Amino acid sequence: MELEKIYELALELGIEADPRGKEEVERKLKEIREEYDEMDEEEKGEFDEAKLENPYSDTRILYGDQAREVESILVGIDIDVSEVLIADRLTEKGRNIDLVMSHHPEGKALAALHQVMHMQEDILYEHGVPINVAEDIMAERIQEVERRLMPVNHNKTRDAARIFDIPLLSVHTPADNLVTEYLQSKIDKEKPDKVENVVQLLKEIPEYKEAVTEKAGPKVVVGSEDRRAGKVVVDMTGGTSGSKEAFKNLSQAGVGTLVCMHIGEEHRKKAEENHINVVIAGHMASDSIGLNLFLDRLEEKGIEIIPCSGLIRVVRN
Repeated sequence: MELEKIYELALELGIEADPRGKEEVERKLKEIREEYDEMDEEEKGEFDEAKLENPYSDTRILYGDQAREVESILVGIDIDVSEVLIADRLTEKGRNIDLVMSHHPEGKALAALHQVMHMQEDILYEHGVPINVAEDIMAERIQEVERRLMPVNHNKTRDAARIFDIPLLSVHTPADNLVTEYLQSKIDKEKPDKVENVVQLLKEIPEYKEAVTEKAGPKVVVGSEDRRAGKVVVDMTGGTSGSKEAFKNLSQAGVGTLVCMHIGEEHRKKAEENHINVVIAGHMASDSIGLNLFLDRLEEKGIEIIPCSGLIRVVRN
């Protein structure tokens, strides 16, 4: 399978699972194309043309010929120079690695992570927060994330991949969309009454079951297991953690319990102040589910998957 086709499949699956809905994603892409058509030549020269077809700024081919054939992939949640060296060493020992894939973005996909956070505005709106409020509370947080990423050495891993001539791909939000859809569907079907029922539902999923044995499984960090769950919302996509001011609005919109990958202390305190139960499902396990749903599709096409760097590989039929 060509590298470009793997990238395109990631985008296709991400759009299908996007919480905003496929029509809204296509509408936003159309807006970007129209803005591009009105740009002068200098502006077009600085524009990231991938945005004309790709709604996820944190998902990119970072190095490699798009037509390169891929038969085996080394895949991890976090990829840095050490994993690139592992790929080169495995190839040297006779186990060929055609592509290294990260979940968390590297290179320009990391530098542009803040751009994908605008989708959180629409997600908040879908959960009952007025869109003007959603855009206002997200604006400051998006700028904060952009500033935080500015001094980062984004291309360190990409440069190592270039030196060893190993293609490098980051697939972030598409995988996060997949795990969000997967978990929300399970929760909506089961309709857990209490927070403990939410936790038990998660522990029945293989990735979380294994994470429990590694002391990284689901845990209630706000509220308690014996409380009623109310409306349960899975919050696992949109780049990174959103605005801590959102908890007040979510509470007013009727959200009783949030299921998240992780939560910062300031965000946790805001959830507590606004009486929202928070279940931390587990970061590596949650990311693994999203990636696994994508990787299963690649395995169906005959591609070998070699998991590393925190990926809990589970195959679903």
